[in-house]
Amino acid sequence: MGVTLLSISFFALLILGVPVAFAIGLASMAAILYEGLPLAVGFQQMASGMNVFSFLAIPFFIFAGELMLYGGIADRIVRFANNLVGHVRGGLGMSNVVACTLFGGVSGSPVADVSAMGAVMIPMMKRQGYHADYAVNVTTHAALVGALMPTSHNMIIYTLSTGGKVSMGHLILAGLIPALILTLCNLAAAYLVAVKRGYPSGKFPGWAAVASAFAGSLPGLMVVVIILGGILLGAFTATESAAVAVLYALVLTLIVYRSLTREEFIKAARKAVKTTGVVLLLIGISNVFGYLISLYELADLTGKALASITQTPWVVFLLVNVILFVLGTFLDMAATILLCTPIFLPICQHYGMGSVQFGIMLLINCALGLNTPPVGTTQFVGCAIGGVSVGTVMRTIWPFYGALIAAMLLVTYVPAFSLWLPNLVFR
Repeated sequence: MGVTLLSISFFALLILGVPVAFAIGLASMAAILYEGLPLAVGFQQMASGMNVFSFLAIPFFIFAGELMLYGGIADRIVRFANNLVGHVRGGLGMSNVVACTLFGGVSGSPVADVSAMGAVMIPMMKRQGYHADYAVNVTTHAALVGALMPTSHNMIIYTLSTGGKVSMGHLILAGLIPALILTLCNLAAAYLVAVKRGYPSGKFPGWAAVASAFAGSLPGLMVVVIILGGILLGAFTATESAAVAVLYALVLTLIVYRSLTREEFIKAARKAVKTTGVVLLLIGISNVFGYLISLYELADLTGKALASITQTPWVVFLLVNVILFVLGTFLDMAATILLCTPIFLPICQHYGMGSVQFGIMLLINCALGLNTPPVGTTQFVGCAIGGVSVGTVMRTIWPFYGALIAAMLLVTYVPAFSLWLPNLVFR
């Protein structure tokens, strides 16, 4: 009865429009009261959930991304991407994919990526005759690659939601090839739609212009190399790498580019504090939810329910993907990771999927949810910038959805795509 109360109250609150964090907290408190436990248990779980040293990496990565966003890195990346691939059919669409992928590696946040790149690329594409729905779909789907990049704070949330059993170094390396695959799939979708709609090709400016634009964007892109190299070489931990990223972003935007004004710095700090507060609140409240999941043995119950349907591993993985996708359509990315990992990771491990491969699969599912109503954060941001309705965008979204689903299925059913690189480096 307790698990029924927990589930029904949680989903009922979501349907009523209660924010996710409060829906989780109120449902958890209702279950705690039903079980006759003191409310202090909930607050103790919240405090212990947030009081983890490794969580320092989250505000640091968020702040580094905001500094890059407000520090003018986006314009330099757009210039390089446009010079590199702008001459291909539908050149601005192709440039958009490359630019969003590169800035996603710098910011580690799909929403920040859409905000930065969308503000530059979507109006530019509309002025040059591209349809608004195409501009928005290209931007929002390419931005999702940021969830798989080394600067992604969602990777840290996943490693900690497993109880620290997944190495951050393994997970970072595991995300690189899927990120490349997702980028190639997005390029293919953007190109095919551009050909179908007859979008024009740009003019290649020459390799000298490409080299010059690359040199201008290289300092910003180096943050990925510094984080990845530092962790793999043992120079610093994932938490320390996040602090290094902030220092590097400050030096880059204040001294090298001299593009970060006092007002922009305050905006970046304010946004980072707000985002950090939301994420840490979710982490603390989700820890209470996780305590109740363990109390009610919800992972075992879900595993038995799936086993009653099928015991074929590939079908189980498909069902898990469908469930994660549905949950991701109305839950924030961090909330989906925190709630679903303790339930579905043991199930997938039972059928032969490792925790690193599951983590990448989960991140891609969460990314897909970011671009799907009713929540669809990245899609709503993109539509607001493009001045187009969500309904119009959804009618032409399928080639881009197909690209994302293709990448997700490859990661789900071909372990080498996510495991080959970490196994090669850490063997």
